[in-house]
Amino acid sequence: MQKAGFALIYCIYVQYISAAMSDYQKKPFPQVIQFQPAGVARKGRGATSNMQGRFEVAQREEFDDGWAAEDELDEPAALRTIVTEEQAKSILSRNASPDLPFNVSLNPYRGCEHGCIYCFARPTHSYLGLSPGLDFESRIFAKVNAPELLQRELARPSYVAESIALGINTDAYQPCERGLLLTRRILQVLHDCEHPLALITKSSLIERDIDLLAAMAAKRQAVAAVTIATLDATIARTLEPRAATPARRLRTIRTLAEAGIPVSVSVAPMIPFITEPDMERVIEAAAEAGAVRAGYTVLRLPWEVNPLFKNWLQAHFPERANRVMNRIREMRGGADYDADFATRMRGEGVWADLLRQRFEKAVLRFGMTHGGSFGTLDTSRFKRPYVQPEKDRLSGQMGLF
Repeated sequence: MQKAGFALIYCIYVQYISAAMSDYQKKPFPQVIQFQPAGVARKGRGATSNMQGRFEVAQREEFDDGWAAEDELDEPAALRTIVTEEQAKSILSRNASPDLPFNVSLNPYRGCEHGCIYCFARPTHSYLGLSPGLDFESRIFAKVNAPELLQRELARPSYVAESIALGINTDAYQPCERGLLLTRRILQVLHDCEHPLALITKSSLIERDIDLLAAMAAKRQAVAAVTIATLDATIARTLEPRAATPARRLRTIRTLAEAGIPVSVSVAPMIPFITEPDMERVIEAAAEAGAVRAGYTVLRLPWEVNPLFKNWLQAHFPERANRVMNRIREMRGGADYDADFATRMRGEGVWADLLRQRFEKAVLRFGMTHGGSFGTLDTSRFKRPYVQPEKDRLSGQMGLF
């Protein structure tokens, strides 16, 4: 009797384990990112390592135990992008920075697959317990309820319309947008409410939404900016590995301009001896493509962006690394970075002044303007949307109007 009972329990146990293993095999195996030496570049990625964020308690140090094959270190495995859908609690961010031309911004995504090594938003991944390095460009979070949150925000009686800057921290047209359509749906909400917005991107995917943007631009409710740091495709491929090529971005400027959408070019960031020599060429090419306004910023190295950028320099431009960092320090009062509102965008000192003079002369030479804000956009047509009260929506009760 005891043997029969034991056999029955054993059979149940085996079936349970088999079912559990079968279910486990159906699930995707969790991605493991190997810690790479600081100077090893990955194809299609900007960061060269997955360094810890500044809030991590435990610190890791790379250690070569001799078991890795030499070619494994030279050519690390391709890194798959993981997009996680999340329910955001709020969608509009407000700032009081005196050096920014907008007060309200909206970012449908956290993290950005474009992988720009200089991105000032990289440190925000530290708040998620993830790395500002490779995690930032391979672990993307999509705020799938962003359009609904925006509509509710605009419907609030206390809401006062002012231009919304879209895609400031992370590109609203990064690769996953092609399938998720979050930016498209956000634009539809703003279009229907006749609410003004300004976009900035490095992606040609913005052309998909020209129908909405052109209609809004005709009412002075939409402007766009395209970022081009350099016309050198080889540099751009390592600097912004998954963004559109510089030539493709120029075509996007032309397409937007021909559709009647006011377009600016953001010549950013200016990296000494890397992108800075191309400033005038970028402005000229953008003007020929139809851009009417230009702006620029000097490279910023806040928090973890600093070591990530230095590693990138050593991996791609080791012969220029010292010159680049020395020039940056000359424009930052001797430090790698200064977050002071008065100087963080343009720098200070002799070299920063020369850069400013070059920019202003180039803009004037090619018939463009610079500076300005979103104040030219029209907020007077704003129509507050109707959103069914939450209690009625949950109860299934329909609205009266």
